[in-house]
Amino acid sequence: MARRPAPIRLVHQGIAALRGLLGLLAHAPLTLVFLVALWTVGALTGSLLDGPSGELLPQVGIGTGSLADGHWWAPLSSALWCLDLVGYLATSVLLLGFGAAGERLLGPGRTAVLFLISQVGGTLLGIGVIKLGSVAGWLWLNFLDDPAELALSPSTGAVGLGLALSSRLPALWRRRLRLALIVALVTLALFSGYAQDVVRLCGGLVGMLAGLAMLGRSSKTVGAPSRSETRVLLALLLAACALGPVFMLLTPYTAGPLTALGDVLTSPVPSADQIEAICADPDFAERCRELKARANFDGLPSAIMSVLPALFLLVLAEGLRRGRKLAWWSATVANLALLVWFVQSIVDLMLTPAAEFGDITPHTKGQLVFDSSMPVLLSVAMLIGLVVTRRQFTVAGPRRSRRRLVAFIVGAFVLLGVVYVLGGYAWRDQFDPQPGFGQLIADAPSRFLPPGYLDLFPVRFIATGGMAGLLCEYLGVVFWLLVLGALLVTFWRAAPPTDETAAARARDLARKFGGSTLAHMTTWRGNNYWFTADEQAVVAYRVVATIAITTGDPVGEPAARIEAVRGFADFCARNGWTPCFYSVTEAIKDETREFGWSAVQVAEDTLVPLPELAFTGKKWQDVRTALNKAGKAGITAEWWSYPKAPLAITDQVRSISEEWVADKGLPEMGFTLGGLDELNDDEVRCLVALDADRTVHGITSWLPVHRDGQVVGWTLDFMRRRATGFRGVMEFLIASAALSFKEEGAEFLSLSGAPLARLDRGQQPGALQRLLDFAGRALEPVYGFRSLFAFKAKFQPTYQPMYMAYPDPAALPRIANAIGRAYLPNMGARQGLRLVRRVLSR
Repeated sequence: MARRPAPIRLVHQGIAALRGLLGLLAHAPLTLVFLVALWTVGALTGSLLDGPSGELLPQVGIGTGSLADGHWWAPLSSALWCLDLVGYLATSVLLLGFGAAGERLLGPGRTAVLFLISQVGGTLLGIGVIKLGSVAGWLWLNFLDDPAELALSPSTGAVGLGLALSSRLPALWRRRLRLALIVALVTLALFSGYAQDVVRLCGGLVGMLAGLAMLGRSSKTVGAPSRSETRVLLALLLAACALGPVFMLLTPYTAGPLTALGDVLTSPVPSADQIEAICADPDFAERCRELKARANFDGLPSAIMSVLPALFLLVLAEGLRRGRKLAWWSATVANLALLVWFVQSIVDLMLTPAAEFGDITPHTKGQLVFDSSMPVLLSVAMLIGLVVTRRQFTVAGPRRSRRRLVAFIVGAFVLLGVVYVLGGYAWRDQFDPQPGFGQLIADAPSRFLPPGYLDLFPVRFIATGGMAGLLCEYLGVVFWLLVLGALLVTFWRAAPPTDETAAARARDLARKFGGSTLAHMTTWRGNNYWFTADEQAVVAYRVVATIAITTGDPVGEPAARIEAVRGFADFCARNGWTPCFYSVTEAIKDETREFGWSAVQVAEDTLVPLPELAFTGKKWQDVRTALNKAGKAGITAEWWSYPKAPLAITDQVRSISEEWVADKGLPEMGFTLGGLDELNDDEVRCLVALDADRTVHGITSWLPVHRDGQVVGWTLDFMRRRATGFRGVMEFLIASAALSFKEEGAEFLSLSGAPLARLDRGQQPGALQRLLDFAGRALEPVYGFRSLFAFKAKFQPTYQPMYMAYPDPAALPRIANAIGRAYLPNMGARQGLRLVRRVLSR
């Protein structure tokens, strides 16, 4: 059947995707009706861009005076409008997500009830909090206790519905959803600080309580956070402290009690009117130069440098998430510095006479001091959290990477400083006043500071344009981008423990106890090793992008293998890694499921029982044909140990392998797929197909599988055939090996796992399994996994699924990336593009 042209295929795919989306939304009729009503009302009243008009807003919005004025409908009417277009778009996303999920899980009725309880209850509670805070004298809430300050958005009910639905989620996702939403709501309330932000926070809390009352608690209660969850919690709090000021910078007006923190972590460029007002007074000449220097930042340099402290905190938050000790110390020092800064500001405020503030009373001054103490409380809370959880941040990282980090930062500072001094001297006529060489050296440190921190150094001169302006604008940007990038790389680098004897001890355990059919692969180079305390079991793993991927099951004493699973998971948590048990048997998958992990099939192991093996009957026709044709062609099979094989054979094997790789034009895969390096092992047996001229037509390698100190089976690994050689050479070699192993008394041979291929057992696959099946089909023309799986069916094997077990579904993208890099560690950009082109072309 002819294939459709690419544009037509894309159109059909787009239509199919749209149908799927509409089908999903068809299960949420109430949400769709409400969204249509929301946008229709907004359009009819002209409120989509700038919110309701000045006449309509007091009638439909809710504030502290609405109910007193008799607007009993305000808690409901406030759900039919938003304050601007951004509000409409953001609220629609919330409603689509939580509303559709609610109708699917609970039905339209209970979803509507939870939404209304959250909207009305949150609105009334929020207005009550504002009124009480105003009566208590809190300046922030006193500002919100104004008839003109009105709340207006159905997002109050939407976030409440989302937190109510969290009661139905598994423990891990319940904690994560609640944590993310509550931190976001608190951040908006404390930094943005408008009535709608307070009402939205209260709506979320009301919704969570309503969910607990109506839906009950999940059967699996939320226990104490694990080590990794504790790290995520601290990282999220620090990230919220960093993102709140950035949000303030993007918002024209803010009223939250943490505005002072925003002034420290962000430094907006002063306006022309501010500069003109300051420079008009001769007494403020120094301040005038400082503001002009800050105003020199423009465009991208201004955007980066203005939020530089916040970006630094975000990088530290990533380090905390990974459990890095360096990030913990840096975050602690940063919060101590902020604490000292804020305390000093409060002391200065308290010592300033009230008369200098104008007409305010001492009571109002006290309120100002109270409001200014909010950032202090936040810094104290962060410090307490860091100190209490300090034992969770023990990952030191490679010592060499820390030394490189210090050397890199010092080197970048010195090099860019030299560039500034030499460049500034060369273009000194572009500064006002014109500097000397010594003045440029003294001025260099100030050029690395964000605009808001220029008052820490005296501003001696300013750039008036040209190359001098570029130096002043981009010097700090380049330096800090390099520093932040170097910090991220340091936090991302793993430091697996090194032990020169570990590989030998792991090999001894594989010989003595064995494991799965992949047990011998644990001895390959590139693996690191974790042993149980009694050294009766070992887990071979490699760390790629903080994902610790195991090579099959643990190896060792059978009872100790199960304990090794939990122990290795704890070991990974201590080091800030995500464990991934890859290509494991059903026993390990079941064990990980007991402590809440997920699993998906990634391969199919193919086992051929040997005691009763006989190539008789129609189903063995292809194998018998290969054996017969090989005999007629004078092809024989010879066993060799690759390290001891004659040079004439090893040279041919190497040539055949290189020809195979070159023909694909893609890198040879590794990890659980051995290459020439893995043949260089005395325990690996190679079966070579040779003709009368000693020409190698094909080769297979076999890995031993031990049990109780004895070899009980063999696993197929390396397979290569000459392109112009005997066509049935692989069938011939595998059949010859099976007969040979049978004579030796082996119980089975494994044709090894076929990646991204599996036997159809009639079960409905999940979404992730369908994605892996799609990946197998996409890569088939390139690596032929499914063809290999079909080829192995000729030997009438029994099938055993091999799984990937992982603790956190949210880590799946990183796990997929890590496994891809483990299999293709040497793939360059050109080969990657070639792989993508081949996949897309098919």
